Amino acid sequence: MRFKARLQREWRFLRGLTRTLGRVKSIASDSPNLICDDLQAAVDRWRERPALSFEGRTLTYGEMDAIANRFAHWGKGQNLRRGQVVALFMPNRLEYFCIWYGLSKIGVVTALINNQLAGAPLAHCLNISGAAHVIVDAETSPVFEAAKALVEKPLQQWVLGPAHGDQRDLLQALKSCSQLPPDRIVREDMKARDTALFIFTSGTTGLPKAARITHVRAQLYMRGFAGATDARASDRIYVALPLYHATGGLCALGAALLNGGSVVLRKRFSAGHFWEEVVAEGCTMFVYIGELCRYLVNHPSVEDETRHKIRLAFGNGLRPDIWPVMKQRFRIPDILEFYGSTEGNVSLFNFDGREGAVGRAPKWLRSRFNIRLVQFDVEAEAPVRGTDGFCIEARPGEIGECVGRIGGDARAEYAGYVDKAASEKKVLRDVFEKGDAFFATGDLMRQDADGYLYFVDRIGDTFRWKGENVSTNEVAERVQAIPGVREANVYGVAVSGAEGRAGMAALVVGPEFDIKAFGEAVGRELPPFAQPLFVRILPAMETTGTFKLRKMDLIADGYDPAKIKGPLYFHDPKKGYVKLTKLGYEKIAGGLVKL
Repeated sequence: MRFKARLQREWRFLRGLTRTLGRVKSIASDSPNLICDDLQAAVDRWRERPALSFEGRTLTYGEMDAIANRFAHWGKGQNLRRGQVVALFMPNRLEYFCIWYGLSKIGVVTALINNQLAGAPLAHCLNISGAAHVIVDAETSPVFEAAKALVEKPLQQWVLGPAHGDQRDLLQALKSCSQLPPDRIVREDMKARDTALFIFTSGTTGLPKAARITHVRAQLYMRGFAGATDARASDRIYVALPLYHATGGLCALGAALLNGGSVVLRKRFSAGHFWEEVVAEGCTMFVYIGELCRYLVNHPSVEDETRHKIRLAFGNGLRPDIWPVMKQRFRIPDILEFYGSTEGNVSLFNFDGREGAVGRAPKWLRSRFNIRLVQFDVEAEAPVRGTDGFCIEARPGEIGECVGRIGGDARAEYAGYVDKAASEKKVLRDVFEKGDAFFATGDLMRQDADGYLYFVDRIGDTFRWKGENVSTNEVAERVQAIPGVREANVYGVAVSGAEGRAGMAALVVGPEFDIKAFGEAVGRELPPFAQPLFVRILPAMETTGTFKLRKMDLIADGYDPAKIKGPLYFHDPKKGYVKLTKLGYEKIAGGLVKL
């Protein structure tokens, strides 16, 4: 029976891998075929089928293309040329995808700006994009106006709606633009290695960086997921993720639109309306990221959560403790977890649904994958090198940094960031031989004997305490399983006179939470070095627009009661968790308490 199950697993993995590679094999850097050509082919094939639905309105493939063409001709009318940049600063809406698809037809780069940004971070993204025009709507226009003084060069603001002052009315301008495709001659010299989009990092560890998404990269995302999901023309994919991010804006859209399927787009995610909308729209797939699934699991049960037609959920960042609950409670037949970074060259898929794994690279296909795990020194924050100066590959079960060999093949290319210095920082050289180069993901992983890879932590999040490495991710998973804990964000804080960093957990809790019972559970579930020394209670967890937990402000607060509103506890070795007072803080900071 075990042999049969293994055969079935291998067959499922091979089928998924073959489908995906089959869709991406013709992608090449020197090809004149761009992402807009892929999309145009889909339009020509499924012109009358529904493509995009948003807030009660549906566009066919033909109508979607006509809107995109208007934006292309608008760009030409503004004398925008190949390689020039337009910033797109809007929430999800029907025109969003059409804008960058249309501009790509004339070789213009669209910078997809996180619509949750404001002030200095927003101005930073606009500045590094190099855009001369910014497209906004009624919701984001006031936010741009407030940040305009921080923008380094004048930006013409185009509003999808009524314009005021020096703003321009884009809806009015589009009325005189043709719905026919622009002449291909405007992009005749372009190759797939040219830039299509700028997509920005989440900014969890500082200001966002602009990742350069070439047409090759966009094709790998969109074609890759068209194959990996095995989506069909009958599929309707629910997308509540922001379109400024690759998972929602490229992976999910590619899965639907390159297969003749439909995208059911929502302005933003809502746990309360999720299943109701999925059922009402007859959706067969949905895309997830980060903590979205945890929000669904934490939400009270509703009838619609098992009345749906969902056959596949796909995305990344599904935590191992949530995975089985998602499948069983919501009766989701299949989950496709993947791993990738916006700017990098590493892609992994968990085609056969091994719970907790982010992907698989079996030994017998080693030559087909550019990824390796290398031993990593957490304290030095650098790969371990042997006496010969080269990195040492991690053994099965051993934690290492995931790196991807940089090569000429489309799947192994590394486009990096707009900032060349930032791009170079992510490159490891002379890894296994003189002259080779690998993209450093910054993620620690563990690989088992069957080739499954498991995410452990981000480098910088893992810290050392009492001579041991502590994975914030693994501690958070254990802590979140304790009764009363809804969400947990674990990080290390510096303590005067102590080596390394002490563990601290920020928790969102329910009414049943009891700090004494929590302390007892921590003592049972975690080794002493991994037990959080400090605990703070938050009313809600702050996340990025893509549901990644923010840690910077929490780390800056440290364990200082003067900076922290809400309950704060210290783990006393004799009494368990006790409230941390100003006097207690001063004793710890002064080195008067043995830790």
